[in-house]
Amino acid sequence: MTSPDRQQRIAALRDTIADIERKPALAEARVRVEAEYGRFPKFAGGLLQEIFTDDCRNTGASLGFALAQMHGLLTASRMAVVHLQLADEAQKLGLPYGPGLAHFGLDPGAMILVRPATMAELLWAAEEAIACRAVAGVVADIAGHQKLLDFTASRRLSLRAAEAGSSVFMLRYGMQRQSSAAQLRWHLLPTRSGHKQFDDRAPGPARWQVRLERGSLIRQHAEWVLGWTEHGFSTFAPRTGQQSRPATPFPRAVTGQLADRLSQAG
Repeated sequence: MTSPDRQQRIAALRDTIADIERKPALAEARVRVEAEYGRFPKFAGGLLQEIFTDDCRNTGASLGFALAQMHGLLTASRMAVVHLQLADEAQKLGLPYGPGLAHFGLDPGAMILVRPATMAELLWAAEEAIACRAVAGVVADIAGHQKLLDFTASRRLSLRAAEAGSSVFMLRYGMQRQSSAAQLRWHLLPTRSGHKQFDDRAPGPARWQVRLERGSLIRQHAEWVLGWTEHGFSTFAPRTGQQSRPATPFPRAVTGQLADRLSQAG
């Protein structure tokens, strides 16, 4: 058995080799990204991206962030989006909501839902979907730890995506990070939504807080608060503190005994 220290060194070496091998192919993209300082970059197709969030309850935010990027990859010849998820995990986490997709400018009829029974079938389906010229991108929602999804498997997906020009977005969960060949790795958390017109207390447009954990494409900026519009991402300044909300007034005068308790509790 190998020691944990040796395993960490091997994982770090694999990451270094993967970065060296993919730098020439991404040189043009890096120049374009640096020219758009402060704004969230628009990446070309052919990338493998990992989107990590802390808990499975944030799956909607992760999917929204992936599909928002996917929106810019859709063309007249690449109109399909393939959504992969293990069958048992799909029963727990649910399916993409068609009317919601349409609200964000995505055709629900262009999304192909694939529910394989095993991880081996999911990886095979991902490679086949990437190679299809009509597919703009693949979203693979993987909730649990999968032994088959190792560096070699991610490297195959990365090479296939670069060759075909179709992007892969892998939705992952938890705090642990495995060695992979992904060009970009994001840590995403949902944040307070934007303001809703005519009702400040109602939920507004969705927003995400994203931080780049790994990737050589972006050097000057690595964290954003993003919202989604029909034209793409919009960037917002991060919140510096908790905003106080007005307290609900009591319907009538407070008795002296209750007032004493409230003052002691505060």
